Amino acid sequence: MGQNTVQPSTLMSDFLRQCGGYAVIDGGLATELERHGADLKDPLWSAKCLISSPHLIRKVHLDYLEAGANIIISASYQATLQGFEAKGLSKDEGEALLRRSVEIACEAREMYHNIGSKASWDVTGNGEILKQRPVLVAASVGSYGAYLADGSEYSGIYGDAITLEALKDFHWRRVQVLADSGADIIAFETIPNKLEAEAFAEILDEEDIKIPAWFSFNSKDGVNVVSGDSISECASIADSCEQVVAVGINCTPPRFIHGLVQAIGKVTTKPVLIYPNSGETYDAEQKQWVQSTGVGDEDFVSYVGKWCEDGACLIGGCCRTTPNTIRAISKALSTRSSSATTLQF
Repeated sequence: MGQNTVQPSTLMSDFLRQCGGYAVIDGGLATELERHGADLKDPLWSAKCLISSPHLIRKVHLDYLEAGANIIISASYQATLQGFEAKGLSKDEGEALLRRSVEIACEAREMYHNIGSKASWDVTGNGEILKQRPVLVAASVGSYGAYLADGSEYSGIYGDAITLEALKDFHWRRVQVLADSGADIIAFETIPNKLEAEAFAEILDEEDIKIPAWFSFNSKDGVNVVSGDSISECASIADSCEQVVAVGINCTPPRFIHGLVQAIGKVTTKPVLIYPNSGETYDAEQKQWVQSTGVGDEDFVSYVGKWCEDGACLIGGCCRTTPNTIRAISKALSTRSSSATTLQF
């Protein structure tokens, strides 16, 4: 799928139809980069690899495509012009790295489609040959809290000094650059409060952004976003923005997804996406995940059918999920797609 070839209102419905009704989002990036040897102890987190080891990013994208992902998300979640400037890079160098994050994902997609993937065996095992699988590249935009690198994207508490205009000023140029980088869609991820959702919506409305977007919020109680703002009010902001073609939840424990999807479905008819974390808890002081609280791949995937029944149609994983997680999700959704007889969007 190419940039600017489809109207925002139809891109996602057409894409889902091509995928058989359900699409697979990729999984955790940082976890896999570390597994491949990257050192991410840096305020830029996974975006550090844009500078030090872009080949590892491409490798992780390919791993997720081979696991069945229909959407791969660029390594720009924590890539901000302000963050690059703090590392001594110029504005032009920072913008080039933002564009590079999308280029790497697009290269991985092209490599995947060229390396023996023009026809893949149906994962349901019935022996059919599938045509080239549709794949979107999503340009990630993390929250202001992600730039702070202090865990505040998991609290949504930015302080009184951070106003709507301050958030727009912080984000707008990054959004412009990513929108013009060749991505199919912008993924506004881990949105922790209503104010930042409003800022993103106004940027989309005011800056003549040419490609569609999704809004994805995070929660720590299964009722509200992490700041305490109502998930229904946040989802309503996404619903009212024409450029937003899907709305959902990411980086949230799987046990909380059921109620959140139901709440979102009451305020929007747009497709609902979910890509939870492993269920582990992030320790902002130690800058690490507390492993004892997570769920295994088998338990994670056991939720998939219920999430689909709740109304989700784009499903993947966030922090601490792996290609194995995504492979299992892909298999579950493929089985579900093949058993469906009529799909309406």
